[in-house]
Amino acid sequence: MPAQPFPVREIVASRRPHRKDAARNYDALVAAAREAFAEHGADASLEDIARRAGVGIGTLYRNFPSRRELFESVYAEDVNELVQVAEEVAELEPWEALTSWLTRFTGYMVTKRAIREALDGQSEIFDACRDSLYASGGPLFERAQEEGVARKDMDIGDLLRLVSGVTGTVFVDDAQRDRVLAIALDGVRAAR
Repeated sequence: MPAQPFPVREIVASRRPHRKDAARNYDALVAAAREAFAEHGADASLEDIARRAGVGIGTLYRNFPSRRELFESVYAEDVNELVQVAEEVAELEPWEALTSWLTRFTGYMVTKRAIREALDGQSEIFDACRDSLYASGGPLFERAQEEGVARKDMDIGDLLRLVSGVTGTVFVDDAQRDRVLAIALDGVRAAR
């Protein structure tokens, strides 16, 4: 897996407008789309997304000429945020750094399911995003393994599949999701 650079940053940077007002609209649209996809899945209304962002539908289409481009941008922005979180938590104790990052990863999974379903897995961005997730979460996991707080008989791919599987179901509320994730992560901890 590649360690640096994170190609998703380049994807995000190339799509985000440079003018301040246009960048604000872009950011508002991505945030509104993320929220709408989490609530309504891939069928979220573009008109609703524009309304939530406080812009007209024309502004949405200027930024995202196709529904696919909107899906891909939200997905890439979410991955970019996870890369940034990995950098922010890297100085924490190994187990705390890893679990802090994984907690944010579970939130990303909600959007990912809707977007992946909509794109039917047919996007080059998925490969870049996967590589970025492995490159940002991998060192956190490896450090936890080196410090003896995480099992050594698994790799980052195993860990992300475990967390994805656990969070891939519908929960009664966030507290239940967090409890189930904590139980799963107990199985990742090294035996003492």
